[in-house]
Amino acid sequence: MADTKKKLRSQSWFGAPGLHGFIHRSWMKNQGYPQDMFEGKPVIGICNTWSELTPCNGHFRELAEWVKRGVYEAGGFPLEFPVMSLGETLLRPTSMLFRNLASMDVEESIRANPLDGVVLLMGCDKTTPSLLMGAASVDIPTIGLSGGPMLKGNYKGQPLGSGTGLWQMSEDVRAGKMTSEEFVGAENAMSRSKGHCMTMGTASTMASMVEALGIGLPGNAAIPAVDARRYTLAQLTGRRIVQMVHEDMKMSQILTRKAFENAIRTNAAIGGSTNAVVHLLALAKRIGVELDLQDWDALGSQVSCLVNLQPSGKHLMEDFYYAGGLPVVLKELAERKLLHTDALTVNGKSIGENVASAECWNRDVIHTYDQPFKAEAGIAVLKGNLAPNGAVIKPSAGSPHLFKHRGRAVVFENIEHFYARIDDPNLDVDENCVLVLKNCGPKGYPGMPEVGNMPLPPKVLKKGITDMVRISDARMSGTAYGTVVLHASPEAAAGGPLALVQDGDMIALDVEARTLHLDVDEAILTKRREAWKPQPSPARGYVKLYVDHVLQADQGADLDFLVGKSGAEVARDSH
Repeated sequence: MADTKKKLRSQSWFGAPGLHGFIHRSWMKNQGYPQDMFEGKPVIGICNTWSELTPCNGHFRELAEWVKRGVYEAGGFPLEFPVMSLGETLLRPTSMLFRNLASMDVEESIRANPLDGVVLLMGCDKTTPSLLMGAASVDIPTIGLSGGPMLKGNYKGQPLGSGTGLWQMSEDVRAGKMTSEEFVGAENAMSRSKGHCMTMGTASTMASMVEALGIGLPGNAAIPAVDARRYTLAQLTGRRIVQMVHEDMKMSQILTRKAFENAIRTNAAIGGSTNAVVHLLALAKRIGVELDLQDWDALGSQVSCLVNLQPSGKHLMEDFYYAGGLPVVLKELAERKLLHTDALTVNGKSIGENVASAECWNRDVIHTYDQPFKAEAGIAVLKGNLAPNGAVIKPSAGSPHLFKHRGRAVVFENIEHFYARIDDPNLDVDENCVLVLKNCGPKGYPGMPEVGNMPLPPKVLKKGITDMVRISDARMSGTAYGTVVLHASPEAAAGGPLALVQDGDMIALDVEARTLHLDVDEAILTKRREAWKPQPSPARGYVKLYVDHVLQADQGADLDFLVGKSGAEVARDSH
């Protein structure tokens, strides 16, 4: 093993002579650590997003213990520390509001402490990008470890997917097809083990992105949370991070342009969440890789979806793992020259080497590229006078008969306006209309919540209609589905064209042509623009900081002053 004692960051704390070293070592010894733990062992931070308020991450205390075991085995010194935990299910108004705040917590916690390497424990949607973004701005040896998906739900003998099943059943209740008692019964049957959503929602998508980027070990994406192999992976992660410190393998060596291109194509091949778009754009800006919204269309929109998982298909993450998991998908892409097989990963091997021996055990779950589940199903980027900087749609979750559509706008000024009107039997709407939701972007509804998949009007649902064109500056859950145009930029609250749409305007969507057009005369739009007034900025606190500095969705919705990295250097010890 190489002599890395002089290179370790931690030694400027623990190896210092006199007063400073005494302070740092002696107080740590109140936890029972012996002297030799401070004498040149790599100190590994375990960045833990455990919280009982984040049920997806509720098993992370146990997961951390397995990481520690691996760190000790490899001759390291593991130290666990908490950071802000972001749960989708309870956090209001939306966890996305706090993604950037959590990333600041992660960044400063890593930089300010005597850490030589870090393991990021993440599961629920925003915990993954926030931890990656924060760590990228420090750029020390880092491995991501996801907590794994839940076992699949089961209701009345049928598989039930988290999120996706909820949206479907909620619509059935509103349409009178399902009773409230049945709805509660399903509630008790959906989330039946530790772990995050077991659909290909944002949590599973981002776990897949961790593996596709090469910043997690092979197998990270799909091993169920309660499968013993998840703990094996945690232990191996602990071992490997110590080796990475000795090799001085930093995040910037892994998160290259090739890695991001691999991730974009992988997202298409798995039918991944549209939320990956804003997260990877933000991460790329932190690490210094040139990546923009158009790359998602140029690189991934023609890539076929190979994975038959909800919400695009029928299976769930447990089935995905048993079928061979993400390595099978990556191997299919590699064989079609759609993967940069030479991209380095955290285990020291190329991603091509990692997936060379992957085998598929169920082709109904993971299709071949020659016989894909859905052809050309990546993220499509739309532009036009309604979204000059772009909007996104996920074709694999939409209805092909709506991909070229022209309809009358039914406009909701904000989410409160939407809920006040959508169930009104007198609402002037039919299945040919286009539902438009404003003021739900990064600034408008601070944090850009997952409300873009607007529930359909009951009068339409009762006709048996299950999809309509919907347009907003919001996001939607990765577990959701429908012909839903999202992330319209600039958003309405920033004065984007979406702010000018009124009831009755005609809107034309053409997914194949990548256009989104508001059919209103420019002179009329000019008058509307002159009458438009911005909403007031929040008075104080983090929300004010966020609204004043957040970038638009096409730039990743990070805070403008967080773009880039400051490295691992800290000021001189003040003691």
